[in-house]
Amino acid sequence: MGGQQTTARLSRAEARAADRAAARVRTRTKHLAGQEVVIEPGGCTGWHFHEVPLIALVRSGTLTRILHDHTVVVHRPGDNFVEPPGIEHVHLGRNLGPDPVVLYVTSTLAEGDAFSIPAAAPPGAAPCSCPGCLPRTPGGKPAHTRRRISPRTR
Repeated sequence: MGGQQTTARLSRAEARAADRAAARVRTRTKHLAGQEVVIEPGGCTGWHFHEVPLIALVRSGTLTRILHDHTVVVHRPGDNFVEPPGIEHVHLGRNLGPDPVVLYVTSTLAEGDAFSIPAAAPPGAAPCSCPGCLPRTPGGKPAHTRRRISPRTR
């Protein structure tokens, strides 16, 4: 294959701006993060969404998820699923069984990014009123008393 390839040269100001942009990207580099999420019997996550896709594996218990479109999905031990990012994918996870639900969750989060973002129930869905719903902090964020970060990912 013949032909020419032209290389464009940046001015010094353009090169400095490109270097600054690359440095900003490097400071927000995302890393593969793993968490173990535990939902006690009768508990739920509250309505929430994620800023990045999550891959989850149900280690034990039975998880019932209610999705943004009111679909109910039940996951048993060994099942895995992907939660897409964005507020348009708001969902709720419940443990309606007698045993704790243990999930292994993998995502790509930048350091300091929130694992989940609390949200209002989607139109037509009831607000979370589970007696075992994860407690909220005064700012409305879920308290992490029932979520543990796996020591292998720190």
